[in-house]
Amino acid sequence: MKSPAAGIPKNESNYKVTRFRNKVRSSEGIPMRRLMRVLLGVETASFFLAAMIHAGVLISGYEHHEAMIAESVIGTVLLGGLVITLLHSRSMFTTAIIVQAFALLGTLVGIFTIIIGIGPRTVPDIAYHVSIVIVLAVGLGLARRGRRTETI
Repeated sequence: MKSPAAGIPKNESNYKVTRFRNKVRSSEGIPMRRLMRVLLGVETASFFLAAMIHAGVLISGYEHHEAMIAESVIGTVLLGGLVITLLHSRSMFTTAIIVQAFALLGTLVGIFTIIIGIGPRTVPDIAYHVSIVIVLAVGLGLARRGRRTETI
């Protein structure tokens, strides 16, 4: 039986395998690395927008100091993760997993505070928390999928 790399010099074969592994694509055909960075950017922006709403900057009537602090911290961690993925792309999926797991944990704490009555209990707050949990879970799944091909 012939080897799949038969007739191809060893260095060229390794190069092609590495290129293929680095071109992991999502099911829609968008490069996984680009999709991951866009997702981190959207998550970052959403937490900063939520923080500005809870600060009363964008909309009044939804002020909540503790929620604003928590969302600012989560947004900052996600922004830091996004910057790291741009500077150190070889470990981008690992970085994405770490920062999104942190954001998911923080969001689950936020849901817990809503349930026990400490956090803001408005319909937009509940809808945001449910939505961002879904987005973060999808992001974690994509990052895990991409990490399988990551070389550190």
